[in-house]
Amino acid sequence: MSTSHGFTSQQLGWSAWLDTVALADATPEQTAVLEASHPQAKTSDYYLLLVHEPEILRQRSGAFNSIMYAPGGLPRAERELASTVVSRVNGCVYCASVHAQRFQQLAKRDDVIQQVFADPQTAGTTERERAIVRYAIDLTLHPDTIDAASIAALRENGLTHGEILDLSHAIAIFAWANRLMLTLGEPVFPE
Repeated sequence: MSTSHGFTSQQLGWSAWLDTVALADATPEQTAVLEASHPQAKTSDYYLLLVHEPEILRQRSGAFNSIMYAPGGLPRAERELASTVVSRVNGCVYCASVHAQRFQQLAKRDDVIQQVFADPQTAGTTERERAIVRYAIDLTLHPDTIDAASIAALRENGLTHGEILDLSHAIAIFAWANRLMLTLGEPVFPE
């Protein structure tokens, strides 16, 4: 377990501030969307809240799962690193914890995660990681500053066209994911 500025790689819960759908009361459509969304969707306040609008959740889960879990392109660990950076910058403790854990599982290390939690501006153990972190911060905080030079910096650090597109998608979907998490509930820390 490690923490920095309130961010942690511990497993956290999340509690909704609005009513969730009781699984016993879910419609067949809601149940099908939950089953297709995530393995723990039926026990997650987040999914049980979002399933009030099953078509929106279906679309959200399809996009999210395609962006984060599609084979090829940007390595999964780097997608998780970018997601952790965005979540840290946006102040989403829950999302940062989930994606920090996934990065650690995939990369078998947590050095860069500890750096992201302490100071994302200086995080990265390689030039490639630093380029990914910098791009994630810039696209999150100052999307209007992203230009051809921003893309060139990623290419100079070994990212291919497809990897840059994957990276941009992962960063962008976390703008959405973080805002839902931050405005509809709160993280629950283990006792």
